[in-house]
Amino acid sequence: MHLTGHALRALILLGEDDTWRHKPVHHEIVKRAREAGLAGATVLHGCEGFGTTKLIHTDRILSMTDDLPIVVIIVDTEDKVRAFLPELDELVTDGTVILDQVEVLRYEGEQQA
Repeated sequence: MHLTGHALRALILLGEDDTWRHKPVHHEIVKRAREAGLAGATVLHGCEGFGTTKLIHTDRILSMTDDLPIVVIIVDTEDKVRAFLPELDELVTDGTVILDQVEVLRYEGEQQA
């Protein structure tokens, strides 16, 4: 399925040290999103940020490189994203989920021979 038009985006803000059953939680989110048939999921690794503790985590200072920010982006129809939210309830113990309406434009180039 090629998603175009109006959709819902979920931004899941985590720390890279967040785990689920001794594995990075972002890996499990992507795995479950794929199994749920969602249109796509992407993980972005942040170089600096802070959360509820207000402690800045940055890759610029070696002693503060623990728990750098991770963002998982999921985009699909509103119904599918909202149906996936109970999975996040189970997996995310310390993080934030942002939902916003987006418009998806899809570009497909010609395949190179």
